[in-house]
Amino acid sequence: QVQLVESGGGLVQPGGSLRLSCVASRNTLRIYVMGWYRQAPGKERELVATITSADGMDYADSVKGRFTIDRDAAKNTVHLQMNSLKPQDTAVYYCNAQLGLFGPEYTYWGQGTQVTVSS
Repeated sequence: QVQLVESGGGLVQPGGSLRLSCVASRNTLRIYVMGWYRQAPGKERELVATITSADGMDYADSVKGRFTIDRDAAKNTVHLQMNSLKPQDTAVYYCNAQLGLFGPEYTYWGQGTQVTVSS
């Protein structure tokens, strides 16, 4: 069983910044993709950003130019730097990891961390 532990959420004013972190527990599986998704009240969970083991990155159009994802492979950690935050970024942010022996066979989720952007 792989555990994902998130940190870094909180309350911030519009235009402010937050940095989310997610650590995956050590395991024998290879991490192929790590990323962040978010879910606002009354809405479906949506992709925010992902990063592959080859450092390929993907971003939702709504966060391009404002959010940056990076990883520390040695520490099984992924970060999401969020700048120029807007009220519409308010959501529960979930860490996601896709692992496996020969490919991304298994998907794991963190417990979520609340991000609130409000004045």
